[in-house]
Amino acid sequence: MELLSIVKIGGNVIDDENALFSFLKNFSLLAGKKILVHGGGKLANQLQEKLGVAVNMIEGRRVTDAETLKVVTMVYAGYINKTVVAKLQALNCNAVGLSGADANSIVSHKRETKKIDYGFVGDIDEINSGFISNCLEHNLSPVFSAITHNKSGQLLNTNADTIASELAMALTKNYSVRLIYCFEKNGVLQNITDEKSVIKEITHQNYLELKDKGIINAGMIPKMDNAFKALENGVNFVQIGKAEKLPNLMNKNDYEGTRLYK
Repeated sequence: MELLSIVKIGGNVIDDENALFSFLKNFSLLAGKKILVHGGGKLANQLQEKLGVAVNMIEGRRVTDAETLKVVTMVYAGYINKTVVAKLQALNCNAVGLSGADANSIVSHKRETKKIDYGFVGDIDEINSGFISNCLEHNLSPVFSAITHNKSGQLLNTNADTIASELAMALTKNYSVRLIYCFEKNGVLQNITDEKSVIKEITHQNYLELKDKGIINAGMIPKMDNAFKALENGVNFVQIGKAEKLPNLMNKNDYEGTRLYK
């Protein structure tokens, strides 16, 4: 099967113009078919403050009320998404910017309220793999923002790591998929303050042990959970590492970053 690279880029890189350009240049040069999924960065918070819309975060996660949803849709699916697409076009990568509502590409439902009500936050139900494959076969590189919809007219803010993982799983029927999570760190670190302490390989059993010891914690846990779910559902391998080193993350044997195995 043909190779497909699905790359997710974190918000901290989105906020750094030089790091973003370096990453997009490398992404544009990736051989074969590719999809980019991006987070939102700090711009949504800045715009909310300017508009007088309160920023409410619980355990590092955004609470998306109706007014916040308007802001994140404008920023994620609008300004950031189209800026990334325009920069890729300048690098001769024929990209198309999408939200989950476009062509019904990502359908989700509003997360049920349990202990915490996160508001208009979506959990994914369905991927329109036919449409996305059609884009890829026409040599278009989809660029997905973190906005989905519920098929009943409601937009929903959805975790970008999860979007990348769900896209990867859905497209394993048609492609040999590799999933790459790019952010500002060199990989999964043994010591969060030491960029040289990269853990080169992690199996699911290793992950559980590292989590029990508190070495993997906080925001890295949902990323790892998404990664191992993808591996259990047909994705070839998952790589986590520094955005500017994207080409080196892809090397088969002599690679940088952390590689996850089933």
